[in-house]
Amino acid sequence: MATRAPLVGILMGSASDKPVMEEATKALETFNIPSEMRILSAHRTPDAVHEYVKTAPGRGIRVLIAGAGMSAHLAGVVGAATDLPVIGVPIDSSSLGGLDSLLSTVQMPPGIPVATMGIGGPGARNAALHAARILALTDPKLAKEYRRFAQQQTEKVLAADAALQKEISPLPALAQKDGSKQTQNDSRKSSGQKSRPKRSRAKRTYRKK
Repeated sequence: MATRAPLVGILMGSASDKPVMEEATKALETFNIPSEMRILSAHRTPDAVHEYVKTAPGRGIRVLIAGAGMSAHLAGVVGAATDLPVIGVPIDSSSLGGLDSLLSTVQMPPGIPVATMGIGGPGARNAALHAARILALTDPKLAKEYRRFAQQQTEKVLAADAALQKEISPLPALAQKDGSKQTQNDSRKSSGQKSRPKRSRAKRTYRKK
């Protein structure tokens, strides 16, 4: 069986970013979307980054995902060098908890769009899902697969809610019991029955001799 040409290019600025960016690869594999992965730094290998991005469309790449940490300029550099959709993934690799990467990736100047995801593994997974949505615009089969995926997520949440309601089933019974008391009180009011007023005990006062 012939290997399909990659449709998504995944870039990372360092080998330490690989565990995070592999989340994107795994998500793409669930939709049978072929991808390729490269370690290229915007600061240490700028020429190689530009060469890769320049040749990507000719090799069939449709979407680029770029993940980097600290002063994460990789996605911005890639976005400035191509017309392809670029998705950025900030990576937590410093003492700032990934906030530096997030701001470096999301704060692009007007005219150079980069779709920035959340920090770390969840962001990498969402980057792959976003790429799948882009590709699905021109691929009816993929669009159908994505709708099935979305439906599975819906069913998973509803199943979890049903299990929770079953777990806390005694609580609605108590609420119903309390509600019946309230209904009885309401019926008495509607029938004109007056509830007996509570007797207030008069306070005794003592005169000082």
